Amino acid sequence: MNTFSLMLDRKFKLTQHDTTIKKEFTAGTLIYFGMAYILAVNPNILSAAGMDSTAVMLATCLASAVGTFCMGMMANLPFAMSAGMGLNAFFAYTVVIGMGYPWEKALLAVFVEGIIFVILSRCGLREAIFNAIPHNLKVAVSLGIGLFIAFIGFQNVHIAVADGATLVTIADFTANFHSAGITILLFLIGIVITGTLLAFKVPGAMLIGIFATWLVGIFCQMGGAYIPDFEAGYYSLYPQLSLPDFGALGLTFGKCFQAATDFHGWQDILQFIGVVISFLFVDFFDTMGTLTGGAIAGNMLDEEGRLPNAREALTADAIGTTVGAILGTSTITTFVESVLGIVAGGRTGLTAVVTGIWFLVSVLASSVFTSIPSFATAPALLIVGVMMFSNISKFEFDGIDDYLERIPVFLCVISMVVFYSISEGIAFGIVSYVILNLIGKAANTLFEALNYTLLDREDDFKLKPIKTGPVSVVMACVTIVFICKYIWL
Repeated sequence: MNTFSLMLDRKFKLTQHDTTIKKEFTAGTLIYFGMAYILAVNPNILSAAGMDSTAVMLATCLASAVGTFCMGMMANLPFAMSAGMGLNAFFAYTVVIGMGYPWEKALLAVFVEGIIFVILSRCGLREAIFNAIPHNLKVAVSLGIGLFIAFIGFQNVHIAVADGATLVTIADFTANFHSAGITILLFLIGIVITGTLLAFKVPGAMLIGIFATWLVGIFCQMGGAYIPDFEAGYYSLYPQLSLPDFGALGLTFGKCFQAATDFHGWQDILQFIGVVISFLFVDFFDTMGTLTGGAIAGNMLDEEGRLPNAREALTADAIGTTVGAILGTSTITTFVESVLGIVAGGRTGLTAVVTGIWFLVSVLASSVFTSIPSFATAPALLIVGVMMFSNISKFEFDGIDDYLERIPVFLCVISMVVFYSISEGIAFGIVSYVILNLIGKAANTLFEALNYTLLDREDDFKLKPIKTGPVSVVMACVTIVFICKYIWL
């Protein structure tokens, strides 16, 4: 082992985590290519708010790199960050277009959210909430994310499409076959390729599967089976190389601070606080869910169900958001696609550092990376869903009444997919868990009082108490916050 390898091993504790530089590099690369679509999608969404798309792309690359580097160096965990999907849509369509906010003021709200998160992370509040979630709900978050990320894969390749009668349905394979239809077929081919490589335990199977599927698509375009349809969103599969206009970053850099004086009365300030809280809420629980799901997938939780260096991880996430607002992009958050690298063997911050390096490289070659088609990455997302679903064996229902814990677990899992939100899944799981178990505890107290009056009766006539789960003060407070959120936000 050379000096450089020894240095990396010492810094990231590779031997202690039973991993290698090769594994970490592959995992970090896989994470990047699984989430590179954000470099095309985020500028497209934020440009609707009047922001320059090139500036947003550069800001997204740089902020993602900074946040991901912080995650790797501060927390030594294999999670990557970028502009959160959903949060960017809320930024553009709700805050800017719907509420009439200038995008500079919306960036200020993101910046304030990031500062609040840094404070909450350093004082340990976010870590305390993370640790307070019961074991089975943490497993449920992992299962929910597995289904959620598989659903994202189906959506990205347009095999799952919107339908008025059933909300979602399977796409028509025969319609527009040379654009939509052929990409669905390539997606299925990608599942076969990647699944076969995994079955034969080929190192880097999912990464190889992505590029192999992309290559098959290129051959299809060369042979005329795939025909780009730019209006429908089906672009050329040939990689393109062009340098962005780096000067465009000046159009968004630091603009959030210009909005600090753009307030008119208390009503405007209260509305701004509501926007900050909305960003805060979704980011808080999306990040928590991703860290929980990834940690369970990689067996990274300790014996008490806690994630090592959770405080540093949450601080890194907050730093990413703050830097992103200054550079000119919506909330930077921990990406669920990080699980791609974790299931591929990534266990340390070196995985995150590799992903961060790719984000820096993409500043120069973003046109190449954003040309990777969704049908090439979607099979990996689906297979990650399969891998994460294997965590179902980690449930521990002994000692607690089935329905007091299984109902919250089920609600947590199904809500993530149905409502297309990790945070909503966590909300439904926590609220139902706390309410059901508090009712159970109240019923037990009532039973004890009634049984006290039946001392002379046979045991068969006495009311039997049910076994309930623990409800901490933190969980109770979080439940109140969730309920208030649904009432007022």
